[in-house]
Amino acid sequence: MSKLSALVLTISLLIVACGAGNNTTAPSNPSVTSTATKTGDRQSQDKPLVVTTVAPITNIVSNIAGDRISVVGVVPEGTDSHTFEPRPSDADLLAQADLILVNGLSLETPTKKLAQTSKPKDTKIYQLGDETITKQEWIFDFSFPKDKGDPNPHLWVNPKYAEAYAKLAAKHLTELDPAGKDYYATNLKNYQQRLDELDKVTRAVVASIPPEKRKLLTYHDSWAYWAREYGFEVIGAIQPSDFNEPSAQDIAKLVDQVRETKVPAIFGSEVFPSKVAEQIAREANVKTANTSDDDLPGEGSANAIENTNTQHTYIGMMAENLRILAENLGGNPKLVDSLDTANIVGSKASANK
Repeated sequence: MSKLSALVLTISLLIVACGAGNNTTAPSNPSVTSTATKTGDRQSQDKPLVVTTVAPITNIVSNIAGDRISVVGVVPEGTDSHTFEPRPSDADLLAQADLILVNGLSLETPTKKLAQTSKPKDTKIYQLGDETITKQEWIFDFSFPKDKGDPNPHLWVNPKYAEAYAKLAAKHLTELDPAGKDYYATNLKNYQQRLDELDKVTRAVVASIPPEKRKLLTYHDSWAYWAREYGFEVIGAIQPSDFNEPSAQDIAKLVDQVRETKVPAIFGSEVFPSKVAEQIAREANVKTANTSDDDLPGEGSANAIENTNTQHTYIGMMAENLRILAENLGGNPKLVDSLDTANIVGSKASANK
């Protein structure tokens, strides 16, 4: 190779390398970027923008908002919402928001702080969890001990509280867009019917599980409000309150607890992958399976779909959870097959991937 050819080749490689380096600075979330770009031009798009956080809340709100509102979730699916740190691109999105709906109860503190500093002056932030239950109804437990001060924030896993979130969404969307009042009311009515069916199926599945097996040992402590509603006992959580892995001593205590309580299965988490649950299950000679509290099934999610009728929705997530619980605790998973897990107004929400 001549010196001139070698020089040309070197320059070409440098140009390609620089181009590749520039690409890494682009936003990593094309769905949010495209939505934000569209909503940024209010002359070309009249829809208000509502920003939410975790995927179940995004989906619940989108079922009420329908095609009158653009709904975008900030927290990527399959991400730990407790420790999620929003990115600079999220500040741009929040700066365009007409309304911000978060769970609250100290779940998304970094995102809420960013929203408070980034949002337009007149944009309101509502904490759905804080609007749904009083302090007297808070649950403190293994992952959320009382001495830490923050209650368990996973209200939406309880369909009754998901219904309360839907009602609040209809209220706040109507405040934002009074002309859509009847539209939101209709969507709420139809969505409540779906949630009522979810509640009925949940009670049927629980009834099919032998009473002595209605016990939960989970990795992340997200089932407290569901258990209180449907008569389950949460006997423990593997993940410590600091969200680190448990110590060898903690693991040994959990193995003993599983043996003493004769719980038939341990339930891990799609969002918190860990080999510890499998280790405990192996040592205690019980089954293990994964459930999800904020990762909707399908569409590239870690929460795989066993039943092809299950949709990428909040109700779809809970339907899969019910199947998993029934299959591992001696219940009847076929009771879930009657559920309609689709959105009532189609897939109208975007969420980070």
